Amino acid sequence: MAQKYWLVKCEYDVCSFEELSNRPSGIGYWRGVRNYQARNFIRDEMQKGDQALFYQSNCKNPGIAGIANIVRAGYPDPSQFDAQHEYYDEKSSKEDPRWFSFDVQWSKAFEPYVSLQDLKNNPMLKDMKVVQRGQRLSIQPVTKEEFEIVCEMGGHLAR
Repeated sequence: MAQKYWLVKCEYDVCSFEELSNRPSGIGYWRGVRNYQARNFIRDEMQKGDQALFYQSNCKNPGIAGIANIVRAGYPDPSQFDAQHEYYDEKSSKEDPRWFSFDVQWSKAFEPYVSLQDLKNNPMLKDMKVVQRGQRLSIQPVTKEEFEIVCEMGGHLAR
């Protein structure tokens, strides 16, 4: 399957890109996605080896901090089975899980940081989902061209 590109949103106070870089091997897991469309992307389309733009949200200057690699994808989100967890789902079962997770690994930080306003100001990114009104999904597909443009804006050439 061909490599795909994603934009993955994380609230800054939950896990910043800098925090991800300081974790063992730079690996973090994604839990708590509770939107069916985003779930379908994770379960059906995201693959190990894909690349993601790491978008920091719910902060003073939302935007893309860097690149992360998908190192594991499409496995049941364990938080849905834990009755003590905030993302517990009593209707989900291990035989028929409702929610899925993926793991990311820190790859490259952008310098400069690519803010949401920077994305909106670039006419070549006018069709990118994150700049469109009403697009709030935490997992969004990104075209190869959009990925390359954002990488260039962040001071890196896409590999």
